[in-house]
Parts: sequence; structure tokens; C-alpha cells
Amino acid sequence: MGDLSDRAREALAGADLVAAEDTRRTLGLLQHLGLAKPLLSLHSHNESQRLPEVLARLANGARVVLVSDAGTPLLSDPGFELVRAAVAQGIPVGVVPGPSAITAALALAGLPVDRFCFEGFLPAAARERRTRLSALAGEVRTMVFFEAPHRIADSLVDLSTQFGGERPAVIARELTKLHETVYRGTLEELCAVAGRDPNLQRGEITLVVQGAAPVATSADLNLMRRALELLLRELPPGKAAAIAAQLAGGRRSDAYDLAMQLSRER
Repeated sequence: MGDLSDRAREALAGADLVAAEDTRRTLGLLQHLGLAKPLLSLHSHNESQRLPEVLARLANGARVVLVSDAGTPLLSDPGFELVRAAVAQGIPVGVVPGPSAITAALALAGLPVDRFCFEGFLPAAARERRTRLSALAGEVRTMVFFEAPHRIADSLVDLSTQFGGERPAVIARELTKLHETVYRGTLEELCAVAGRDPNLQRGEITLVVQGAAPVATSADLNLMRRALELLLRELPPGKAAAIAAQLAGGRRSDAYDLAMQLSRER
């Protein structure tokens, strides 16, 4: 509650309708503020169905405040469809800057933040997760991931395998809440911590991983494209990209982007 800004309080106080990811949690927030406002659930499973109702209210001049359970709406939270539809209809959209695990974790990580990328949640299935990490292994920007507590140990093992165990990383757990904990070390060291500290596998987890060291290469793009055209007939994009990058002397991330482009064209 201490992270709630005065502007957020004012926005909620002036709302005609509060669109909430979880109405029960938002009701507790409103009660804490001494407010009583109409609530409408808007989450990942019903956002498309709720759009006509919310847009109609907005078109009639209602002030709708969008709230997610924690952090900032749209950032791995509901709200994208609503904001896009409102913008398309010329409805003004404003933002109240507030807590976000992405920026909070980057600020405390102590890793390079001049350039970074947000990768959201990794795939839940092990094979797809490894394929995605393989494509990201050459990414030079610092990477931010969200991860579910029951998958963090397995994801750390896959990260260590694909990126190398010596890669620096930081796990920020339960940011700005009572049990906030920060774990620092290499991916290999964090794998070991996950094996002995059950608390690491609890709560909301943000993982920050330092990017790969830049490699000066002069990739043969024609060779990379031709190799991918052949490899994609037999292999998934991640594996095809890894082989093509080695053949052409380029970065695996670039090969993966080209592989996805070719896959879409096919």
C-alpha cells in the first residue's frame, strides 16, 4: 500500500468505474482508501468480451480506471486490448506512473542498464523454453524475465545450460513487499541456491540476466539465409538458427530473427 501514489489515489477517487484484474483484491485496495466504486472484472480470460461494455461507458463520458493486481497494467498484465481499442476510437488514455517489477529489479540488480529488453514469462514447456533461451543466448542487452515460483529452479538450469553458468544474474523476489529478497550471483550459483533455499521458489519472481559479451563478426547473410531455408525444413527455428549462426559466422539471435521471418513467409 505504501507504493500507492497520491495521483493513483486521486484517479481512483475520481473514477466512475474501476476495471480490475481481480475485483476482490481491488476491493481491498479501495476499502483501504475509504472509497466505494463500481467494479468490473477485466482479466486475460474475459478482456475481449468486456471491451464493448467498457468502450460504451467511455464513449458516454465515463472515467474508467484500469487496475492490475500488482505492478503496472499491460506489462505481462491485462489491458492491452482495451488501451488499443480506446486509442483506435480516439478516446483519451492517460497513465499514472507507478510500481513495476521490471524497473525496480533493474534498478537494484547492479547489472548494465544502458540497454535492456523485457522478455516476460518464458514458455512453461521445457522444450519451448530451451528453444527460446537458445535464441537469446547471444543477446547483448541485459534481459528481464518474469517466472512462476514452481518453474524458477528448472528455468535457472536451462538458463545456465544455454547461456553458460558463469553469466551474472539477479533474482528479485516479492519486490516492495514484506518478504522482499534479492539473490545475486552467477546462473550456476543461483541454481545451487534454488536447490537449498525453498524461499527462492515462493512469491512473485523477477529475474535479471546480464547480456552476452558483444562478438565482432562479419556474418555471411546470404549463407545464413540459404542455410536456414534448408534447415527449417527439418528443424525447429531455435535449433536451425543455432546451426546457421555457426555456419555463417553470425549471432544466434540474428539467425533466430531471420528464421522466424522465413517461417512466417513460408
